[in-house]
Amino acid sequence: MSNEKYSDQKEIVDATYQASIILDYFNRRLKLEEYRGNVRNLLREINTIAISNQFEKMICKVRYEDLFVFMAEGYVIEAVIMKYFSGSDAYFLTKYYKNERRNSDLWMEEEKLLTNIQNKQIEKSLNNTTAFRIRKAVPQDSTELASLYSQVFQIYPTPLNNPTYIERTMNDQTIFYVVEDNGKIVSSASAELNSTFHNAELTDCATLPSFRKHGLMKTLLIQLEKELVKNGVYCAYSIARALSYGMNQCFFQLGYSYTGRLTNNCYIFDKIEDMNVWVKDLSKEIEV
Repeated sequence: MSNEKYSDQKEIVDATYQASIILDYFNRRLKLEEYRGNVRNLLREINTIAISNQFEKMICKVRYEDLFVFMAEGYVIEAVIMKYFSGSDAYFLTKYYKNERRNSDLWMEEEKLLTNIQNKQIEKSLNNTTAFRIRKAVPQDSTELASLYSQVFQIYPTPLNNPTYIERTMNDQTIFYVVEDNGKIVSSASAELNSTFHNAELTDCATLPSFRKHGLMKTLLIQLEKELVKNGVYCAYSIARALSYGMNQCFFQLGYSYTGRLTNNCYIFDKIEDMNVWVKDLSKEIEV
């Protein structure tokens, strides 16, 4: 699938509302990112757009005061990101157009995995030292990063196997950090900054299988958190594969709060998967 076909961001404008949406063709969903005005009129319009594109899911970031309007139109709450909207909470409300997309056969397995993680004690002091080189990535790393993501993921919800796409994201408020072993990138993660609402999504977490025993991802995420605080961003969140013990444990151990699960949210690894939402207020980590 070409890069242009993965997704398309659009602004929709009417006399009664304005909104920013993403037509996510690859994952068969419409994402409502921002809106203002008459919510009911907006919901009718995006419903029409979703149906015309044969999408299977609608996912909307909603303010508290609009919850009941969305719920009256058949939306359900799946997760929340505290302080997403410059200090106000964002609720993930979803609507489905196919039974197969709404139902998850692996839900109870994911519940067991999450319970096992949350029953463990958080380590009081995390070992943040490593013999590997940790650094901020630059656009010249895009080809090697694309190779890393191609090796780790058979399928990914964005075209991270394309160097041009990675370079473009770097130039558009996404910060990558990498781990090097003898000059070769073996692990990477990124933070997508939202300068409008002062939040960031920690994402694109990947480590070559032979290096996963070293706990490199925790070190990368800690470095990204420091970058966010430097930029005045205190709302950090991530959306992790619900079946990934390692990534969910990583966020739990770093003090993130589990706030919900997005059913059949996107294609990742080798199939469409449920995704757990983890949120952290970085301002509480700052020593005064």
